[in-house]
Amino acid sequence: MRKLERSLSLTSVIAISIGGMLGSGIFVLPGLAAAKTGSSLWLAYLLAALCILPAALSKSELATAMPSSGGTYVYIERAFGPFFGTIAGIGLWLSLLLKSSFALVGFGAYLSILVNIENGLTKYIALVFLLIILFLNIFGVKKVGKVQIVIVSISVITLGLILVFGLPKVSPALLEPFMLKGNMGLVSTVAFVYISYAGVTKVAAIAGEIKNPSKNLPRAMIFSLIIMATIYVFVAFVLVGNIPMEALERDIRPIYTIANLLGGTYVGYIAAGVGIITLISMANSGVLAASRFPFAMAIDSLLPKFMGKIHSKYLTPVVTIVMTCIIMALVILFLDVEKIAKLASAFMVMMFILVNACVIVLRETAAQWYNPPFRSPLYPFVQLFGIISGIVLLVFLGRGPFIAVLSIFVIGYGIYYFFGKNATRTGILRKYGHRPALYLFYKRKDNKQITYRQNQSGNNQNLDGKLASDAGVAVALLGNEKSPEMLVEIGAAINKKKKIQAVNITEVPNQTFLDAFVEENPRILSLERRIARLGQSKEIEIDFEAVVTHEISDTIHELSDQTHCDWLVMGWNGRAHSGILVSNPIGWLLTHINSDFALFKDDGVRYISRVLLALRPGRKDKNFIAVADRICQFYNASLTLLHVVPESMDNTAIRQMEETSQKLLEKARTKSKVEIVVNDDSITAISKASASYDLLILGTPQKDNWISVLFGTGKDMYTEKSACSVLRLTMRDN
Repeated sequence: MRKLERSLSLTSVIAISIGGMLGSGIFVLPGLAAAKTGSSLWLAYLLAALCILPAALSKSELATAMPSSGGTYVYIERAFGPFFGTIAGIGLWLSLLLKSSFALVGFGAYLSILVNIENGLTKYIALVFLLIILFLNIFGVKKVGKVQIVIVSISVITLGLILVFGLPKVSPALLEPFMLKGNMGLVSTVAFVYISYAGVTKVAAIAGEIKNPSKNLPRAMIFSLIIMATIYVFVAFVLVGNIPMEALERDIRPIYTIANLLGGTYVGYIAAGVGIITLISMANSGVLAASRFPFAMAIDSLLPKFMGKIHSKYLTPVVTIVMTCIIMALVILFLDVEKIAKLASAFMVMMFILVNACVIVLRETAAQWYNPPFRSPLYPFVQLFGIISGIVLLVFLGRGPFIAVLSIFVIGYGIYYFFGKNATRTGILRKYGHRPALYLFYKRKDNKQITYRQNQSGNNQNLDGKLASDAGVAVALLGNEKSPEMLVEIGAAINKKKKIQAVNITEVPNQTFLDAFVEENPRILSLERRIARLGQSKEIEIDFEAVVTHEISDTIHELSDQTHCDWLVMGWNGRAHSGILVSNPIGWLLTHINSDFALFKDDGVRYISRVLLALRPGRKDKNFIAVADRICQFYNASLTLLHVVPESMDNTAIRQMEETSQKLLEKARTKSKVEIVVNDDSITAISKASASYDLLILGTPQKDNWISVLFGTGKDMYTEKSACSVLRLTMRDN
């Protein structure tokens, strides 16, 4: 099968993104929004753009990490698991169909200008055109998409002309009062018009077709958001500055009204025609996009299988298209236009809260496969702002939309319970989440079953059962090590037994079948050759295996169990592993594996002749000294035991500590000494001392401060400030 070519330029992507936003947000919504806040309407549109910016940046990052995986629904499912994937799918489906219903209601209002239709019949006219859209989508009419670019261009030109002729005629008298209902009314309006910008992230779903997506995708989202925010803000300003508030607050066809006011009857008719084609185009693309979510959920076994059927001739998801249009028809008939807009905004706010949370979960867990070329700036503050502002907007949308969002969680749970609870996929959060997150989102289950890959092509498990059961040390190679040979060598230095088990582990997303990686790739073959050469040169017995997995933490845990090893050794970047809701795999492993744990931060040192062991005096000192002594014997290096004590400690206590440490070193077989440094700043003291050594060995770190725990992004400062390579040891209580 030929690979899809990346053919979309930056200009094309910006046009598509603008097309996703242009429609009911400016052709229908401004009048209803003005009734809530007055002439500060333009400020509400500006603030809404700022609130949606974090979601645009987060979705750009997610899309460049998973360019062809299917958009928001898959991002949320991958981060939070099938349960939240179910909720996301339903929420996105409802949000898009509500937005499309809103566009059709506005379409009926604009059509009544050109065609003599009684006000009571506009809803039924909207239903007739909904039926046409239904058949267009079932028959898979493809040329509609090309027409959309022309429609977007016409709409932008029309709005531009309104600005050119409307701005000079703005009446200062109509701009008072600035806020009809104070700050609360303004915030409520921000939440109400939020849906106007929802289409900015739609382009992320086609990231796989974009040229240079790591640059062009975020640029397109930001540029299109700026362009549309500018259009919305200035058009809103022109509307409130030219149309009296008593007339504007009841108007669901404000673009016709302003065009008629500025240019007369025929100019008004032209604006009405532009509104008609823009809104019908938006409704059509909304049905196309909305119907994909229940279809994808059915394919993923989160909805009944019949919903995943496609038409034998037209190859379209006919069941979900019909379902989407039926729900839209009910919405048009039984909900008023303001309720439709509020519900659409509420569901989209909920989705964007989860999108921002996805980035935090995937960054903090440091999932091996998650390596986006574009990374959102000012992380995690941008995401936290997006989450907090989203929650505030949900509250200000009112009781009805808030209850509707909560009901989606209940409905999602019911659907998940009946259809998706047997899904084998798990989210990153469930695997690496700390107890607060797990109790908040999941019932925690103890799953002690371990499955193995038995060399059968149809079996998608982890290890093949051929690991050395008598290895003293297991070394997990994740592909991001500065020198895999050095990490294995450190494992050999720690080892008390003869054999070492080295395993190269590649983690791939759940959407990728493991069988796609059964063939050995050149990088693995090269690594195997180099590890074998290391074993020969150092006279070390090393067994090497390469595995592919969906859950890296499970595989490493399994590696520790199968080998019955004394030590598990991994590379490390010095990053703190704590967080209230999520941890990275290292944090998860520390509480789950049954062996001692060594983390090695490689600073590029290749010849180890001087080793510094920095310890807080405690009951495990002799164990750490024994390990450090083995390492020194392996490298024929000298050992220095360092204690950093506060300046408040008296000389008697210092001498007593020195004598105790000297006794502990008497059993060491290598040249060793004790060094005590008096300094209240232990980080600086150890950093300065490490400059004279090749390897710094540290014990288990103290608990992080509350800022590090809250954000989970702190660094291990002892490791960060060290001037040499660092080995961080965590030993079990015996």
